[in-house]
Amino acid sequence: MLVLVPHWYGKTSSMSTRGADFLYRWISTHMPEGAIDDPVLVVTDLAEGAMKAADAEGIANGEIDEEIGSVYEAIIHALRHRQGGLAD
Repeated sequence: MLVLVPHWYGKTSSMSTRGADFLYRWISTHMPEGAIDDPVLVVTDLAEGAMKAADAEGIANGEIDEEIGSVYEAIIHALRHRQGGLAD
């Protein structure tokens, strides 16, 4: 399993880190391995999957947005800093 430490992890608001913790764990377990041919599609699919999974866990989208900002930016950051990188 690839473990990523996003740029926003540990920099969340003082209210709660539940949304950030959830997203960190979700991205770490759902990050694709190997080269990515269509990063836009991967980011969109990952963001949609993360938000659906968060909702199923009772974590509102707004709670994640408040804690980390853009889910899309967090996923893009994780993709850029993972092993395998993006396809040229």
